Amino acid sequence: MHWNFHAKDGREPLWISHKQNNANLVGVCKQEMLQKKNAVLVDGVILNGPIMDSKAGETFVEEACKIIMEEVVQKADDVTEKVCEWQAPEELKQILDLEMRDTGECHQKILQHCRDVIKYSVKTNHPRFFNQLYAGIDYYSLVARFITEALNPSVYTYEVSPVFLLVEEAVIKKMIEFIGWEEGDGIFNPGGSVSNMYAMNLARYKFCPEIKEKGLSGLPRLVLFASEECHYSMKKAASFLGIGTENVYFIKTDERGKMIPEELEKQVQRARKEGSAPFLVCATAGTTVLGAFDPLDKIADICEKHGLWLHVDASWGGSALISRKHHRLLHGIHRADSVAWNPHKMLLAGIQCCALLVKDNSGLLKRCYSAEAAYLFQQDKFYDVSYDTGDKSIQCSRRPDAFKFWLMWKALGTTGLEERVNRALALARYLVEEIKKREGFQLLLEPEYANVCFWYIPPSLRKMEDGPEFWQKLHQVAPIIKERMMKKGSMMLGYQPHRGKVNFFRQVVISPQELIESKKN
Repeated sequence: MHWNFHAKDGREPLWISHKQNNANLVGVCKQEMLQKKNAVLVDGVILNGPIMDSKAGETFVEEACKIIMEEVVQKADDVTEKVCEWQAPEELKQILDLEMRDTGECHQKILQHCRDVIKYSVKTNHPRFFNQLYAGIDYYSLVARFITEALNPSVYTYEVSPVFLLVEEAVIKKMIEFIGWEEGDGIFNPGGSVSNMYAMNLARYKFCPEIKEKGLSGLPRLVLFASEECHYSMKKAASFLGIGTENVYFIKTDERGKMIPEELEKQVQRARKEGSAPFLVCATAGTTVLGAFDPLDKIADICEKHGLWLHVDASWGGSALISRKHHRLLHGIHRADSVAWNPHKMLLAGIQCCALLVKDNSGLLKRCYSAEAAYLFQQDKFYDVSYDTGDKSIQCSRRPDAFKFWLMWKALGTTGLEERVNRALALARYLVEEIKKREGFQLLLEPEYANVCFWYIPPSLRKMEDGPEFWQKLHQVAPIIKERMMKKGSMMLGYQPHRGKVNFFRQVVISPQELIESKKN
């Protein structure tokens, strides 16, 4: 597609040469309308006159899309570009001119704002962005986001969002198949943290349905269990739902970060002896730091024995289900009652794309969350109202996040998604072998997923005796290196202390833009 933004005689486009200040434009339109005999004026507002110049707006969108194409999409795989253009907060405030004023600015100035936003934002699609559990760019997902942003839908009823409700239904059905359930239910949510909260509340509702109407009063002390390595959203959910963070029993993990089933059994028995009411176990498939997978089969045995809801937070690791080679990492997940899975991570569906999947297909999700708003979910509509699925959500307005996953899946096929997973884990294995070869690099442990954790030991510390002083000095290395990398714009790489270990790097290699050659530069 080629857009011609300039007049044939070489002058500026017509929309630029006109008055562009929005206030002036409205004023001119108002004067013209007042001169017409049919002008409708109410409270000083002209109701049958334009409030915006559509042609100018369309041209602005074209100009902005050209900037996005040139500055974001076409540079996505260019390793010579900076991953970030670091500025301190106060300096960046001045550059961006964040103040909003009474009168609008001309389109050229707004386009410059767009350029500035792109320039000073972190390029998460850059080949050397290893900072989070997401990276890279998928072009099909990107186009899907353009479409949904332009259409501006809300996914709650079939009448206002027919296509996207059917898409979500199809995607959820396919994801359920990969978990290994014969049937199920689900909904897309704004983040894995919200999916975990949904699951926690759903498990509580299943345990004591009366809580929806009667609240917390009169309930026993509810207790749930999660590993020491679980995502912090478990504590937040317990706090938000009124369960209380003290009633989250954290289960010990082994040296690889996996929940120890025997410790879970002990804690369940402890809770019962204390007179508490255990109701939920939250296992993790792909922990945030180490990438560990809890032993789901053994945990499921304990849940069945004690009648506990099993939720698996597979926000990070769920995408391994797509791979015939690596799906064994989630062996036993079919025994879970609910699963959180974020395709926006390893599969690159674009933030945010997060599903909560539930084994129950009796309408439990809807019974738990429905409010039956009569102005939205009328039961006498002219179509099958079972497609009005919005009452399963705690939200009213909801984005069509399943669409970008669907369009990407349609384009790549299951085999293409599988290749994406296999390649990411192969890249991680390559990085591990390179680390072993190079002086000054030390692995924390052999990874089983895409989380590669290591220390870099600078020359000044390589001959120092192993002891408190060594580890104290090594603790300071990662923050200094990260600062230098970010100020240079060469790379973004996460670091953290963890379970008594001093700061180490965690490199997550999942971007399809990442090539082995770029590591040698």
